[in-house]
Amino acid sequence: MAGRTSEYYKKNPEARAKRLEYQAEYNKKPEQLRKRMELNRINRERGQYADKDGKDMSHKKNGRVVEESASKNRGSKSNSAGDRRARGGKKNN
Repeated sequence: MAGRTSEYYKKNPEARAKRLEYQAEYNKKPEQLRKRMELNRINRERGQYADKDGKDMSHKKNGRVVEESASKNRGSKSNSAGDRRARGGKKNN
């Protein structure tokens, strides 16, 4: 069963295109590139990179990096400042 967000984007291709355009720009930012490179490096060091175990490395608020299921990590609303801003929540930075 798909979530409400994915259903929305399936029904609204213009909104999906706008979101993907924003995400492409966001992922190019130097801080995002550094974050991704760090997690990939840790994954390689642990021998988990591309092993299809369904796990990702994830940054937590206290600065730790932990192993977490990919679906939980990618669906996390608390780990991403962008998600908090998009929902109008408090900025905890």
